[in-house]
Amino acid sequence: MPLFKSTTEEKKEKSVKTVSSKVSVSKKALAVKESPLATRVLSRPRVTEKAYALNTLNQYVFVVAKTATKKSVKRAVEEAYAVAVEKVRIIRLPAKKRVFGKNTGSKSAIKKAIISVAKGQTIELFKGGM
Repeated sequence: MPLFKSTTEEKKEKSVKTVSSKVSVSKKALAVKESPLATRVLSRPRVTEKAYALNTLNQYVFVVAKTATKKSVKRAVEEAYAVAVEKVRIIRLPAKKRVFGKNTGSKSAIKKAIISVAKGQTIELFKGGM
């Protein structure tokens, strides 16, 4: 039995080393800076088919805080992703009612921002799209 234990322990150590090296590579590829403004204003990227279609036009879609303005979104994106923002468009999507059998609920309202970036610049989060 000691022969089998030593080989399985060695395999586990090798797998841990390879996983840790893969994680460090993926963190370098994102190039996202942590800024307090960006964490307050930008909630998450909005990943839809339409959003990926806009990526070809150098436009990116984010879900933003309900109190966010165009100026604050522009500053947050410029700080977090180090890109030159040309234009910001903000859309408020209303809450919608949903019925689940007998129960009724509501889908929460969100505010999204469509950000136009200067030519030649990209945001790395959206590389894996269409």
